[in-house]
Amino acid sequence: MKNVKSILAMSLIAVIGFTSCEKSDLLSKKDSIEGTYVGTITVENSLKSGINNLTSDSYDATAEVKDLGNGQAEVHCYGGEMDTTFMLNYYENYDSVMVCLNGEDFENTYGHTMGQGGMMGNGNSSGGMMGGNNSGQTGWMSHMNNEHNNGDEHFGGFDMTNHSFDYTMQNNIADYRFQGTKR
Repeated sequence: MKNVKSILAMSLIAVIGFTSCEKSDLLSKKDSIEGTYVGTITVENSLKSGINNLTSDSYDATAEVKDLGNGQAEVHCYGGEMDTTFMLNYYENYDSVMVCLNGEDFENTYGHTMGQGGMMGNGNSSGGMMGGNNSGQTGWMSHMNNEHNNGDEHFGGFDMTNHSFDYTMQNNIADYRFQGTKR
């Protein structure tokens, strides 16, 4: 009888342990930036009605985000008249994950390559969830200090509490703002 109880107890512990591992894997995926975000794109276009009278259109859209590791993400955003894929660097910032352009897009927007900017630049140019330095800065704070000058504009990020993504894509004609929630 004791052997039967022991076997049942061990089986129960194994099942609980296995279930617990599965749940933690699901939580880590849920807490990641990677996934499909469903929402809208709002287009603000100054050409339709002149600089002082922006027109705005909105339509359903989806953004598929792949975490490529090393602080880089690939975003495929589509819906309505939009279908584009672009790369972003990402940085932890408390309950958010902030994003920044990379490569040529970074150079064209900010006028220098990564590793050459910032008021206190130390040349650290990698993206990443970890980061910051010994003074308690987040990865985002470190990125801003090392890569940017005061007044540099950024275009969005992830709200990890609400599992949402907000990002504005710009070109010479219009701003395309995606806002969506993770499915």
